[in-house]
Amino acid sequence: MLYEGGVEMDKSKGNYKGIFFVALSALFFSLNSVFAKIAMQNSNYSGIVMAFGRFIVGFVIFLAYVVFKKKNLKPNNMKYIILRAIFNALTIIFFFISVQFTTITNANMLNMTYPVFVFLMAPYMNNEKVKKIYYSFLILTMIGYYLIVFPDFNSINKGDVAGLMAGLMAAFAVSFLREARKQDESYLIMFYLMLIGSIITFIMVVSNLEIPTPMVAFYIFFSALMGVLGQLFITIGYRYVDSATGALVASSRIIFGVILGVSLFSEMLSLRIIVGGILIMISLVGVSGILYKYLHNAEKSL
Repeated sequence: MLYEGGVEMDKSKGNYKGIFFVALSALFFSLNSVFAKIAMQNSNYSGIVMAFGRFIVGFVIFLAYVVFKKKNLKPNNMKYIILRAIFNALTIIFFFISVQFTTITNANMLNMTYPVFVFLMAPYMNNEKVKKIYYSFLILTMIGYYLIVFPDFNSINKGDVAGLMAGLMAAFAVSFLREARKQDESYLIMFYLMLIGSIITFIMVVSNLEIPTPMVAFYIFFSALMGVLGQLFITIGYRYVDSATGALVASSRIIFGVILGVSLFSEMLSLRIIVGGILIMISLVGVSGILYKYLHNAEKSL
């Protein structure tokens, strides 16, 4: 059984709650990339500056929360909180570099390759068993990814490479999040994540910082806000789902990315992209357990 606020909660309800929060985080992460892309198109800022904006806004928000609520900042296990923060910072840096040099669709899709690595890491880093049927959903997901990106192996886009690196770093970040969440609360993980991320990215951009125009500042702020909300919801979501389930549910981000990329940036939408999206959605339905529950209830009613 799961517990929330000291109240016993049914495991299946907790699982659906976790799926909801992780899926919601995927939407906010997609909007995060959209606002960042617009900001970079209207300025000379790099992806690393976008990453710094996201972390510093998040740090201010969680610092205010900690002060207002008079929260304790002493973690039970600092090791996993620090590891989570470092790998998350690397994920965000690579992701915004990807957004800078490739399409919104590709950036979000390549970042979402991390379920592959999470599946490989879960038994060793989180001591979690992975259901064999999940590998079938994983195969469908990866086919969907390929159809959406359809990479040209004759030339290498550095934005696509950065996207793949973001996916690899995200797998480590998710695995460490799962361990950190077992011992510490969401606000504590988020506070140190934003603090350490702010320090790392500030060191990288301090020599090139300049005051943005009001319009660019607006887009940077909303990019950061969407990213912070996405980070908060995924942190809450992983309290209720295991790493593998959370990773695949988070794949809905690629669907949001495609929709936003096509509608706002006129990115190409073809039959293979549509088919890829359908395959990913099938995987999400499968891993959520909704189909199994429906079939089980139907069987009981016979």
